Amino acid sequence: MSTAASPSAFEAQALQRPIIVMGVAGCGKSSLGTRLAEALSLPYREGDDLHPQANIVKMSAGTPLNDDDRWPWLDRIGEILTDHATSGIVLTCSSLKKAYRDRLRTAAGGKLAFVFLDGSRALLTRRMGSREGHFMPTSLLESQLATLERPDEEAGVVVVNIDNTPERITDLAIEGLKGLA
Repeated sequence: MSTAASPSAFEAQALQRPIIVMGVAGCGKSSLGTRLAEALSLPYREGDDLHPQANIVKMSAGTPLNDDDRWPWLDRIGEILTDHATSGIVLTCSSLKKAYRDRLRTAAGGKLAFVFLDGSRALLTRRMGSREGHFMPTSLLESQLATLERPDEEAGVVVVNIDNTPERITDLAIEGLKGLA
């Protein structure tokens, strides 16, 4: 991992808070989530692993999720955020709508940061096409982009362009999180 933005011990302690790595499918949530957790010495949870089986079956068949499908998943993520509200954790969750993010903020007691991984449709399509072993087909990218309510103007959000190396994306995320601390 790059050391350009690696936090000092003092900074890492200040960043001990719940962090959601968010964005549409193929943006690199899992990759950045594991890198951030390592850099900040926080536990990591993959949000996709928390989906009810019915959601995985639905997405695997190419059917987009609706709000009713997402609420139980978001509530499970919220439970984990509540458990780590003071100790910190890095979780991945698409968090496509403001209502979803607000629900997660409430669960975390308000001290929740989001890292929004932003990229072009073309880059996201290429990334999704090269993934192996993931249940979500590339065909669902359009529905995710249509559902996305961009968080650019929301408090506690760091926006990172994914048209960078994994190291640079990690550095940008950490620098942005330092600015929120």
